[in-house]
Amino acid sequence: MSTADPFAPWAPLAPEEVASLFTGVEAPWWIAGGHAIALAVGRRFREHADTDVLLLRRDQHKVQEVLPDWEWWAADPPGTLRPWRAGETLPEGVHDVWCRPGPAAPWRLQFMLDEADGDRWTYRRDARITLPLSQLGRRSAEGLPYLTPEVQLLCKAKGRRPKDERDLTETLPVLDAAQRRWLVRALSQVHGIHHPWLPRLGREDR
Repeated sequence: MSTADPFAPWAPLAPEEVASLFTGVEAPWWIAGGHAIALAVGRRFREHADTDVLLLRRDQHKVQEVLPDWEWWAADPPGTLRPWRAGETLPEGVHDVWCRPGPAAPWRLQFMLDEADGDRWTYRRDARITLPLSQLGRRSAEGLPYLTPEVQLLCKAKGRRPKDERDLTETLPVLDAAQRRWLVRALSQVHGIHHPWLPRLGREDR
C-alpha cells in the first residue's frame, strides 16, 4: 500500500451507514459537507459525490480503532495521498484523510480534521473565528450528528461553486437570527465586507 489514485471512483457511505459504523467511536464527530446541509434543511435536494465527516484533530486516532482493517490515506498539501499508519499523529498542515475498505475498493469516506482549544472549536483558516463545541453540531430527527449549517456555509464561502450557491439558497430559510448574525460576522472577518453572500444573509445590525 504505497500509492493511491485520488481520481479513483467514489462509492460514498450514506450518513446512516456512517452512524452505524461509528457507534463505538468515543469522541465527537459530525456529518459535514453537502450531507450536513441536507440534514439541516431536512431533505436531500442534490447529489453528493462523497461523504465528509468532521473530527477534532485531537481525536484523530480514535476512528482508526473503529475501522482497523480499512486503508487510511492522508492528503498532504497540496493534495498528495500517502498512507496514514496506525498510531501516526498527522501534522497540523494535514486536514483531510480518505479511506476505503481495501486497495481495490472505491473511496467511501473523507475525514476532515479541525482544531479545538479546550471546549471551543477554532476555524482552521482564521483562528479569530471560534464557537463553543456544544454549538458546533446538531442532530437530525433520526439522531444523526451533523455540522451546524452556519459553520458549513462558512467553509463553502471561499469557493462559491454552483453547488455551494445552491446549498446557501436551500439553507437560508432554516437559519435563525443568531445563526445569520454569526455567519455574517465570520464572513466579514474572513472574506471582507463585500462578500456576495452578505446581502442575502442580512447585515449584522439588522
